[in-house]
Amino acid sequence: MSAQFSVMNYLLTLLLISPFFCLSQSDFEKAEVYLQQEKFDLAKTLFQSYLETHPNSLKSKEYLGDIASYSKDWDTAIDYYKDLVSIDAVNASYHFKYGGATSMKALEISKVRALLYVSDIREAFETAASLDPMHIETRWALVEFYIQLPGLIGGSEAKAIEYADQLGEISPVDGYLANGYIAEYTERPLDAENFYKKAIEVGGSLHTYEKLSKLYETNNQPQEAIETSTRSLKVHKRNQLNYQIGKIAAQYNVDPELGLHSLEEYVKNHSVKDGVPKDWAYYRMAQIYKNLGKKENALLWINKALSSRPDFKEALEEKRIIKAL
Repeated sequence: MSAQFSVMNYLLTLLLISPFFCLSQSDFEKAEVYLQQEKFDLAKTLFQSYLETHPNSLKSKEYLGDIASYSKDWDTAIDYYKDLVSIDAVNASYHFKYGGATSMKALEISKVRALLYVSDIREAFETAASLDPMHIETRWALVEFYIQLPGLIGGSEAKAIEYADQLGEISPVDGYLANGYIAEYTERPLDAENFYKKAIEVGGSLHTYEKLSKLYETNNQPQEAIETSTRSLKVHKRNQLNYQIGKIAAQYNVDPELGLHSLEEYVKNHSVKDGVPKDWAYYRMAQIYKNLGKKENALLWINKALSSRPDFKEALEEKRIIKAL
């Protein structure tokens, strides 16, 4: 009887333990799904519970650090990533994330206090780069780190270029973009233009066109910016480029016919994924008509912009200007 009772207890214990084990594993997987769905609070609760019963789960710690980073809770993110680095010192991703969270923390505090973080940031990123010779994100971080940091505390254009060139060995388009970024930051627009053009030749992504177009805007070359965005539209067929073309035409008072046509196309093909609400397109159309001296048309479109959003601050100011024509 006693032996039978013991066996029954053993079986019962297994039956009781197994569901909890399955539930725990299921909760981890459910948390991953919540994370993918950007339901961060739900994911955080489940990962924290899982970590209590599985204190050696590095993935849970990494996820919790990622969630903290998304919430801009840099202190918490730093704690998780620092713990991961101490446990697995040869994981490049952990060093990169620790450096990233620390650099974001440094941006939120005074410049004097931020100086205390410089060596930790440099060490984290450089360690990640040395551990993984193919880690693109780390090299981008180092390019930005060295070009933005003042020379007196370790900034170096030469070091930034060194990592930009490393990027070029991994991904030629990233190398050109990084060198273009450095040239733009150091106020060498012609060099930046050449690098961005090479990035377009090699990669031709939407981002490469955007960088060149933005450079032209920054340097007061609206016609070149419009031409670049128009070429990108032919290649990528992205509706948001219609808005970009119309915006440049409105802001710089160039190519009004193309600007109006582009904005009309933007409105006609608009969807949420385009990012910019239609009322901004109406606002730009009003600006173009204002530039053309067509007051009635300008009022028509600015009122349309305000009809969907009566507190549209920029449109209210634009209406005041139009009415004064």
